[in-house]
Amino acid sequence: MQESQPEYHQLKISVPQEFETVFTHFYFAENKSSCAVTKTLLPSYQTIMLFCFGTNACMTTQENTSVEVEQCVVLGPVRQAFDYTLPTGSSILVANFKNDAFYRFFGKAMISHQGTHPDELLKENCFTELWHQLSKFPSSQEKTNHILEFCRPYVQEQDETSRLLSNFENLSLNPVKTIAEQTHQSERNIQLKQKEQFGYSYKELARYSRFLKAITLIEKELERGKKVEWFTVIDECGYYDQSQLIHDFKHFISISPSQYIKFQKEICRSGSD
Repeated sequence: MQESQPEYHQLKISVPQEFETVFTHFYFAENKSSCAVTKTLLPSYQTIMLFCFGTNACMTTQENTSVEVEQCVVLGPVRQAFDYTLPTGSSILVANFKNDAFYRFFGKAMISHQGTHPDELLKENCFTELWHQLSKFPSSQEKTNHILEFCRPYVQEQDETSRLLSNFENLSLNPVKTIAEQTHQSERNIQLKQKEQFGYSYKELARYSRFLKAITLIEKELERGKKVEWFTVIDECGYYDQSQLIHDFKHFISISPSQYIKFQKEICRSGSD
């Protein structure tokens, strides 16, 4: 059982309505305890921009590849869970971009640098200056407000196709085919636009949505103190069988459904997160 960590603070920060098409939320975490704290970031299919302050944080993938974050890193869309470790005296602020918002900020810049080695771009990373600006603000809310003001001039409006993709909610229809008919484009063109601007295909997103629905059903049953009925989860979420469900758990968070349930029960019982 994990011990509670009263000197480890985490906070989810909502965004003003005018930025709701750009960011889903901001996340802040700070470690003032006497030992390093490791947490797991679950997949979100969002692009994230992570700023680190104080002692460098560390991120580790399921394949044990580690990256030290000194100031800022951009990742995404996040397709699989990974661990991040905050040493004593470390804090992070994470901006979660919504749908194609990151592309609307930096898509043209990314295209213009295609002939340049990525490592060379680090020397002129605009986020380095932003990090220096953010480090002067004492509170997470002040840092968040500054990021919003920094982004305001660069926000580009979504084109009609991207808007339709972002707002498509009818799960019984194929959005690529439906939107292609609505906009008089080929399905291939819609597929390419989604992959280019959102960073993932409709097929990938559908698989993730199915997994997220399964997680939600499981957590609701656990909150009620009930036993999880796996065949109900399989049926309601559209899985072929139990092996397909297990495969998705392994793919997204690298543990089995039963391991996930055990983990959820333990962290709830311990009082952390």
